[in-house]
Amino acid sequence: MKIKRKIIQIDEEKCDGCGLCVPSCAEGAIQIVNGKAKLIAEKFCDGLGACLGECPQDALKVIEREAEDFDEKAVEGYLKAKEVKEESTMPCGCPSANIQTFAPAKTCQEANQPVSTVGDRSALSHWPVQIRLVPPTAPFLKGAVLLVAADCTPFAYPNFHRDFLNGKVVLVGCPKLDDAQAYIQKFADIFSTAGVKSIEVVTMEVPCCQGLPMIVKKGLELANKKIPVEQVIISTRGEVLKTQKLVA
Repeated sequence: MKIKRKIIQIDEEKCDGCGLCVPSCAEGAIQIVNGKAKLIAEKFCDGLGACLGECPQDALKVIEREAEDFDEKAVEGYLKAKEVKEESTMPCGCPSANIQTFAPAKTCQEANQPVSTVGDRSALSHWPVQIRLVPPTAPFLKGAVLLVAADCTPFAYPNFHRDFLNGKVVLVGCPKLDDAQAYIQKFADIFSTAGVKSIEVVTMEVPCCQGLPMIVKKGLELANKKIPVEQVIISTRGEVLKTQKLVA
């Protein structure tokens, strides 16, 4: 049934698909489709405009028009179905999901050399690394210095292992293409149980990457935790453009 009410409107001409609005919508009413933010169903939007403040392009606004009435039960069913789908599509028995903890092998000679001279060995200390695949109870998360990296950053930054990964536990993902709401819940679960010491978020300079620190911050809010967060922004040419501390 359609009624006249407040509902979100998205200007596709202004929208650049950055995805910052997605984690702000607790009902999951907004998703990125073909590079643009879309209202996937009128009945999922409560019209309160929680997503408005996150859009850097001012592409969102609340208007009043004829629309399907907001359906809280439909939202609950939709979010539950997404959660079940997420769990059912997790690989079972696949090597990519098998938890492993390991330390990079070092010779005695290498151990006595400066870090900058040892660049041919991996600094990775665990597996898996994809946010979606790592359970909040993974042993390598306990008391970790957490590195949350946009999955393009290791390709752009030539010394990623040496300068960022060494001594940290890394989780990687794409804030534009992955399920932001699921990531918020995953981080909330991690922060609630793992005793993470600090968080470094490494992103590219492109707008869509800026959703990643937002996801981490919302995970902290959901877990009611205060953990130091620092963001490093990498250029598409592999240079560090900016390092900034974020309010946890």
